[in-house]
Amino acid sequence: MGFLDYFTSDLAIDLGTANTLIICNGNIVVDEPSIIAIDRLTNKVIAIGSEAMQMHEKTHENIKTIRPLKDGVIADFHAAEHMIRGMIKMIDNNKKFFPVSHRMVICIPSGITEVEKRAVRDSAEHAGAKEVYMIQEPIAAAIGIGIEIEKPFGSMIIDIGGGTTEIAIIALSGIVTDQSIRTAGDSFTADIIDYMKRQHNLLIGERSAETIKIEVGSAMTELKDAPEDLDIRGRDLVTGIPKVVKISYSEIGFAMDKSISKIEEAVLKALENAPPELSADIYDNGIYLTGGGALLRGLDKRLALKTKLHVHVAEDPLKAVVRGTGMALRNLDSFKPVLMN
Repeated sequence: MGFLDYFTSDLAIDLGTANTLIICNGNIVVDEPSIIAIDRLTNKVIAIGSEAMQMHEKTHENIKTIRPLKDGVIADFHAAEHMIRGMIKMIDNNKKFFPVSHRMVICIPSGITEVEKRAVRDSAEHAGAKEVYMIQEPIAAAIGIGIEIEKPFGSMIIDIGGGTTEIAIIALSGIVTDQSIRTAGDSFTADIIDYMKRQHNLLIGERSAETIKIEVGSAMTELKDAPEDLDIRGRDLVTGIPKVVKISYSEIGFAMDKSISKIEEAVLKALENAPPELSADIYDNGIYLTGGGALLRGLDKRLALKTKLHVHVAEDPLKAVVRGTGMALRNLDSFKPVLMN
């Protein structure tokens, strides 16, 4: 590393609804929940990432927690800027006495509007970026799992994040057909909260629903390797007293069925719109699942049954997008066709 390189950093950022990951010098240096805690009286940031997540839904009236991204895009510009700045500071602690120039590549949903794109660029620039490039999530995911996107072969990617599910057929460094739907991890969490309320008269928070999704979440009501039932605590809606309920994976599979059906419909729509030659490639290569939603038990089998195609879950699907963003950053000239200014 040269002397000047010490004072400049190139950052690849996966700015996700649920988690934000940052790559610096080829390594993942930040992997934090996309949330900040703010003091309402002074408007100062108290905590960022996992520290703020521990406060979420447990605050008093002087503290509020904010998730700056909703449905894959920036919903709170001010909070997003503070969050990006705070996460960059986690990397830049050694360089705090010097101005640090950042060149950033940030991934964005494929269905994003121009206004939403500008919000991402402005947030990055206010957080200290000198140059900002953007890359669409399905393309970043494809690069991250080792697909040679510049070749004349069709590859189908389903990236299920926190706010959006991105479905894209990629060939020759571009998206030939895509579907971007706002049904993803957060929808599954909302389904679980709603089911617990209706079925068990139990009021639970987002964090408890997230635990249920991770521990016993399932896309099918019947699994070969079934997880054990889970005890979940919440407030009884009838008595108002805390209680414990035992939950099985098949119940959660039933609770999330409608949201998963929406993803299936979007996958079928993307396949319908594919040119016939690319359809032949997808038949040979199958479908690749990335993002946190790819870890949902039985989802690959359910999609395989629906599409009659092979469905592959990417290795370490949570980091596929940020790995691809990092590779695009390292080879900016090679990936210029897929980067947006």
